[in-house]
Amino acid sequence: MSPRRVTLADVAKAAGVSRTTASLVLSGRGRELRISQDVEQRVLKTAEELQYRPNIVSRGLRTGSSRTIGFVSDTVATSRLAGDMIKGALEGARDRGFMLFIGETEGDAELERLLLQAMHDRQVDGLILASMFTRTIKVPKTITAAPAVLLNALPKQPAPLPAILPDEVEAGRRAARVLLDAGHRDGIYLIGAGPRLRDVPTESLAAVERLIGIREALGEAGVQVAGARTCPDWQPDYGLEATRDLLRTVQPRALICFNDRIAMGAYQALDDFGLKVPADVSIVSFDDHPIASWVRPQLTTVALPHYELGRKAVDVLFTEIERDRSAAGGVGEVHRVPMPVRHRESVAPSSAAGSSG
Repeated sequence: MSPRRVTLADVAKAAGVSRTTASLVLSGRGRELRISQDVEQRVLKTAEELQYRPNIVSRGLRTGSSRTIGFVSDTVATSRLAGDMIKGALEGARDRGFMLFIGETEGDAELERLLLQAMHDRQVDGLILASMFTRTIKVPKTITAAPAVLLNALPKQPAPLPAILPDEVEAGRRAARVLLDAGHRDGIYLIGAGPRLRDVPTESLAAVERLIGIREALGEAGVQVAGARTCPDWQPDYGLEATRDLLRTVQPRALICFNDRIAMGAYQALDDFGLKVPADVSIVSFDDHPIASWVRPQLTTVALPHYELGRKAVDVLFTEIERDRSAAGGVGEVHRVPMPVRHRESVAPSSAAGSSG
């Protein structure tokens, strides 16, 4: 049989004070209401000795706060790659004394509806609706029953919900600048998307934004994309085939791959053609997937800031919670989280690169 939970009444009796006095001391209001320091210390010592823990549920009924946040995602929780997104949100909540309830929909709209309803039934103080991949989503009507934010997603229709996204446009600029800073001015090809903005995988917001940034940075330097090969899915086998197709007609000086899995396929294709990275072809990519540090030479890439995204989502959500309590409402602002460059070994100065043919 489990031991009986120590109650506030038990603390008050053992300390020789009223239940009201014990409650005021333990809620931090003792000094405010002029309870003597001796009484305050006696109550605190007694509570520690009895290992008293406040009843969060009853406190929530009194304060209107359950001190919990709901985190509902498609596949973030079960993906090893985005685990840091959960970690960032967990630590952000914990730092404020809140717990995080996590639910996974696996892309099922009905399961999403049920999970959101379950979160509301548990009276969470706020909700984070997250996506594994940056995309636009249809925002469920029920989500606005509590303060909420979107993480790694934008609403398909206008909605008064803040959104937290990686800064993919600036990431595209940074990837291009890595090559420009190494002196590359021609023979730069794209693998995965482009060269036109419509040449992207279906519903890939990241592809569009990365491409915009790449084109802007190269254009500002007076450099044109030499060509591109699109990939229907950003997996190594598609990167392999796309790069092989390119190498049948030309030897590039540099490749910008739209993610690290594509880059892994590009490494293999270059090896098949007897070309070395970066001596013959420089490569820069995106995401900072673990394979970026596994391949040899290690891959220079622009990292997805999963942990920072999770932390930022909690920060913005708490702003919304306070705004909700003051009846000010949400503003639907988009918050962009910087994507840092991970400089490794796959980019060489242009003088060391092979010539295009």
